[in-house]
Amino acid sequence: MVQLLFTILTDGLIYGSYLFIVAVGMTVIFGVQRVLNVTHGSFYAFGAYLAAYLGGIWYDHELPDFGGFVIIFLAAIVVGVFFGILIERGLLKHLYGKDEHIVVLATFAAFLALEGVGLFIWGTDPYFFYQPQAMLGFVEILGMTYDYYNLSLIVLALIISLAIWYFLSRTIWGRLLRAVIFDREISQAMGVNVTAVFLGTFILGTTLGALSGAAIAPTISVLPGIGVEVIVLAFAVVVIGGMGSIPGALIGSILVGVVRAAAVHEFPQAEMFVIYAIMAIVLVFRPEGLFAPPAVRKI
Repeated sequence: MVQLLFTILTDGLIYGSYLFIVAVGMTVIFGVQRVLNVTHGSFYAFGAYLAAYLGGIWYDHELPDFGGFVIIFLAAIVVGVFFGILIERGLLKHLYGKDEHIVVLATFAAFLALEGVGLFIWGTDPYFFYQPQAMLGFVEILGMTYDYYNLSLIVLALIISLAIWYFLSRTIWGRLLRAVIFDREISQAMGVNVTAVFLGTFILGTTLGALSGAAIAPTISVLPGIGVEVIVLAFAVVVIGGMGSIPGALIGSILVGVVRAAAVHEFPQAEMFVIYAIMAIVLVFRPEGLFAPPAVRKI
């Protein structure tokens, strides 16, 4: 029983960490810009593809093994900056203040277009980028074998959560960001460059989405369509935790990860059902999510 509980907890934390890295970028964007960005799945997919592609070239030339880890972060930055500027300046800036349904439909259309672009660039063959995972090796805990790479995702998620907390709470840029969240019009009247804040926030969220794909690439076969599943899971986590709440995204990810791990070990046929069951239950009793930030009232 102890071994089973430990396995469920560990597997849940690993999966929850992966979900948090995916969902936190979407949460940051929604929290500031009130945009439910469906193209987030494309950022994830392009991050995974670019990391796997560059990693393949790197290791084919028998270059140093540690370079694979540099490639993961490099791919995330390249994809995040490029698509962050492209989507925010080319699409979203024309939709601010529009009906939420129009924004969702527009980002969904962009997502479908980027799916086609991905197929055109990378084709339909799978890409493999297993070397970083193999390089770190494995460890045995309570009779169960885990690879250090998957365990490192827990550390990465913790670092990201602490970095975002520090940025929002302890830096002048974080205070400016919170001011824009609270009241965009007053912030603009006080001299805050809201356009720059929106662009910077979107690039940050895009980079986090690409980082989640690049970081998970060594553990999967990078195939067409990987962005479709992840956007649904990220949306479930964001809804459970509360739209725009970073602590909610963290708690929601851990909750979904542990419950899914329990289902995998005890009721594998219900693996995906439990995730959406949790979301449905939360929506019934807390339509705004478990940790939704308080709504701003203007008098």
